Amino acid sequence: MCLDFSGILGVALLGVFLAPITATDNISERNQGNVGGNSHQSVNIDKQKQVVNVDNNNGWHSWNSIFDYRSGYAATRILSKKSCVVIPLSKIPLPDVTTLPQVIREKQKDPSKGPERKEVTYVVSPEKITDLSPYGKNIEALCRGIPTYLAKEAHARGSVFAIGGCFQADILCIVNLNLCAWI
Repeated sequence: MCLDFSGILGVALLGVFLAPITATDNISERNQGNVGGNSHQSVNIDKQKQVVNVDNNNGWHSWNSIFDYRSGYAATRILSKKSCVVIPLSKIPLPDVTTLPQVIREKQKDPSKGPERKEVTYVVSPEKITDLSPYGKNIEALCRGIPTYLAKEAHARGSVFAIGGCFQADILCIVNLNLCAWI
């Protein structure tokens, strides 16, 4: 059996040169200032697929979010609620997928640098989403098998929400999403 090492070498070199183009960014953050203890967030950014995956590990208050720039939607799976919430991505003030890694690293070095943290409040509809396919394969995979709801931006977080609970997802000190129950 003969091996063609020139072909193997060519494929290896091609991989080395293509890696920076298709690379993903993995960013980790440990937050000791949260109420109730420590949390750990990890962010995976796939620039080629234009998908950002955020995992927040904080015991029973853990959650996962997918920001799918191609489909135009984001979703958050709330482990304690055993549910998923889909949000139109255009309403979330996140930086572009290509500049997001740099913004996150700036915030890690100096929280006063970079864009000011935005807070956005959403009202979660009581109607379950029965077909996840319009929201893209990534969101479909995240929310498959659990109750999933659509959220719409609320223009004020006034006394209407004081009766019902809001779930907060802080995305690396860039965006604070408030997902509030329908009242």
